[in-house]
Amino acid sequence: MTFDVIIAGAGPVGLMLAGELRLAGAGALVLDRLPEPSGEAKANGLVGQVVPMMDRRGLYERLGGPPGPPQPNSSYFMFAALPLDLSLLEHSPIHTLAVPQPRQVEVLRDRAVELGAEIRWGTELLGFEQDEDGVTVEVSDAEGVHRLRARYLVGAEGAHSVTRKMSGIDFPGMHYDRTLTRIANASVPSEWVEAATGMLHVPGYGDIRPFLPLRTERGGFAWAPFPGRAPLLSTIEWDQPEPAEPMSLDEMAASIARVLGVPVPLEPPAGDGPHALRRMAGGHTRVAERFRDRRIFLAGDAAHVFATGGGPGLNLGLQDAINLGWKLAAEIKGEAPAGLLDSYDTERGQAARRTLRSARTQAALQAPGSDVTALREVFAELLADEPAVQRIADLLAGSDIRYDMGDPDAHPLVGRVAPDLELDIDGSTVRIAELTRAARPLLVDLTEGGVVSAAVPEWGDRVDVIAGRATPPVRGVSALLLRPDTYVAWMSTAPDPSAGDLASLRAALGRWLGTPVAATPYVR
Repeated sequence: MTFDVIIAGAGPVGLMLAGELRLAGAGALVLDRLPEPSGEAKANGLVGQVVPMMDRRGLYERLGGPPGPPQPNSSYFMFAALPLDLSLLEHSPIHTLAVPQPRQVEVLRDRAVELGAEIRWGTELLGFEQDEDGVTVEVSDAEGVHRLRARYLVGAEGAHSVTRKMSGIDFPGMHYDRTLTRIANASVPSEWVEAATGMLHVPGYGDIRPFLPLRTERGGFAWAPFPGRAPLLSTIEWDQPEPAEPMSLDEMAASIARVLGVPVPLEPPAGDGPHALRRMAGGHTRVAERFRDRRIFLAGDAAHVFATGGGPGLNLGLQDAINLGWKLAAEIKGEAPAGLLDSYDTERGQAARRTLRSARTQAALQAPGSDVTALREVFAELLADEPAVQRIADLLAGSDIRYDMGDPDAHPLVGRVAPDLELDIDGSTVRIAELTRAARPLLVDLTEGGVVSAAVPEWGDRVDVIAGRATPPVRGVSALLLRPDTYVAWMSTAPDPSAGDLASLRAALGRWLGTPVAATPYVR
């Protein structure tokens, strides 16, 4: 039996990819060496553009979001433990969703299985060989060592990816060997916590906002009172020897006292575990030199890791999956135009290197020393200005990424994630996010009489046509072509698009969806 795609790693990224492949009509087999999903909360939530992307796949509410579209954070956030006043912005790009990684895995696993993917726990990838037609994968499970065959293999098994190492793909970057990070679930005096806001009042130090890191001259500290779970506390210190004995709450308390300069009493966490209590020496910020080697692909932490808070790796990794799934499926079904699979490396490498710049900047701004403190003071002054806040917020959210769609003169929206327009379709109001959950290309035709869609009937089996009008009307938008990952591939601003507009639409359809066939488009 030959599988369409074998995915190494049943974490959030691998499971997200399995679901995306099934939505696009390709098969997926997911392998993981663990006998069952881990209960360790390596991540505690989603931050940035990935949150509305989950909404566009019908996963936002399943992951714990409230009913309705995700609402952006319009109050405050942090960059390198410097305050970021999002109230200055007309449209904040920062979205957050508190959901621990075990719950992410549970939801994405259930979704992948519902869609028809197969998951094999207790199955370890040992090696592989690729040829012109596919990949032979050697695995070990309870029955022994045997081989599987697939058309493609995707490594999504984390920073120590066997797939990446065996592919010979270099993983350049930086190792921060001066840092010692401690993380623990613990209880603090209840009277120190403001119930309404989660603010931590530390006598002798002051107020500490929840979920946002702070820097002192002695290190860093963060306080995260997750609803329904034991609070999570973390510290980072520089040039401290790593103790030989196991991590303890007393060690955590001593680290907090050094960083803040005052003691914070800690008690064992309440509630069911597992509870975090660990330390980590050093950290890595790395991006793979390429994300593809012929029939081998990398996604998530196998392709990039970042030694900074805020979950940039997961933000990137889940969007790696959304970018790759439809492209692999198109190739497998024989519909992909030339170069489509190569665009995965180009586009997601671009996004990863942008995040790499952010991570390195934040690491430099949080380092100890009076010279860094002076730099932070100047940087804080810049962050009082709306344009600077917008630029940094876009960087953190990942919303400043613009892909090359092949037309250098295209509208600025082309190459970016489509706005979540509200459309009136036969008297019903529907958001763009609700129309993208099948992961199909969309041609949103807002022209009178459907002029645009009528001009390209030959792509009928490749694209769904959405005919309607925007409510309220959106100035300067008459039609949009969305790829399955909801990035805008083409756009018209003319109420009555010209022959040149329609020619550029055909070019975009061919570039992303392949050779057309004679058919009538399906109109929703």
